[in-house]
Amino acid sequence: MAAEAEVLDELHRLRARVPQLTGALAASVDGLVLAQDTPGVEPEGLAALTAAVLGVGLRMTDATGQGDFRELLVRGVNGYVATYAAGSSAVLTLLAQDRVNVGRLHLEGRRAGTRIGELVDAAAARAEPPPRTAGAGARTPAKTSAPLPSRGTAKTTSTTPSEATSTSTDKSVPARARTARTNARANARAGARSNTRAIPNPPTATES
Repeated sequence: MAAEAEVLDELHRLRARVPQLTGALAASVDGLVLAQDTPGVEPEGLAALTAAVLGVGLRMTDATGQGDFRELLVRGVNGYVATYAAGSSAVLTLLAQDRVNVGRLHLEGRRAGTRIGELVDAAAARAEPPPRTAGAGARTPAKTSAPLPSRGTAKTTSTTPSEATSTSTDKSVPARARTARTNARANARAGARSNTRAIPNPPTATES
């Protein structure tokens, strides 16, 4: 964690202000060690137990309507174990001798918990990637549009086979008529010539 050194410094200063402390540990709410100064006590086990106790404390305050969890104090024959909320994602656990001033323990523990919570939350905010905006690194795809037809482009129309046949037939009719007329004229001329040759010359008056 980026704030581990700062949290550890806060734990050292706390032990200096309260000499009766025998250990101090900052852990995440799910039982991971963030920083520790607990000589003679296994920090990983203490962090796991702190997460379990925190879960029980949360359910107890919720069931009794006491609001959000703030702190929990356990007293044994040889001393105290106090757990304080440290921001939204961490907890502070302190081990103290039996002769400690409980009022002073709570005062210093609450202040240290607030300070550690600020450090942990700030480190978590720095670790999160910044939200991407619509214009950051996003490429807008180029708009593609179909090319407009040019003004000089000739319009093409499709012709069905029946239309093509009728068109060709209509065009061929005048040609056939012209051919027929030409043939008729030629035949008429040929017939006139043959008739002229077949008629004998009329007799003249001198012969009769």
